[in-house]
Amino acid sequence: MDKNKYKELVAKYTPKENRLYNAIIAFLVGGLVGVFGQILIDLYSYFLNIPTKEASVFMIITLVFLGCFLTCLGFFDKFVSFAKCGLIIPITGFAHSMMSATLEYKKEGIVTGMGANMFKLAGTVIMCGVVSAYFFGLLRIIIMG
Repeated sequence: MDKNKYKELVAKYTPKENRLYNAIIAFLVGGLVGVFGQILIDLYSYFLNIPTKEASVFMIITLVFLGCFLTCLGFFDKFVSFAKCGLIIPITGFAHSMMSATLEYKKEGIVTGMGANMFKLAGTVIMCGVVSAYFFGLLRIIIMG
């Protein structure tokens, strides 16, 4: 079969996505995650009587825990297939990527399985974050003096 004919055949049967619908769903779910995070900050500030800055750390820890917990239970993938980027872009997506890689290699042991492969997906994100923070810090020192 000719390559062009094959591409036409694949394009004919490939399902079309509704980008506007996906964007609206991702926007709404991402907004709900943001609202939930703000509610957590307010609750931690009110009930634990701590400053907002420290309450935001507790909020991040809670969202990471929920992302990992839902990944372990197998629900997070189902939520992501519905919400698209609304759940992947926030911190919950980072937690999901680390936990799913960890769960995938748990049979190989703690060190060579989980420890070695935990950062398989998220390692590039961490590395890019550290390197860009370093360069922006240098740039700030150069500009600000």
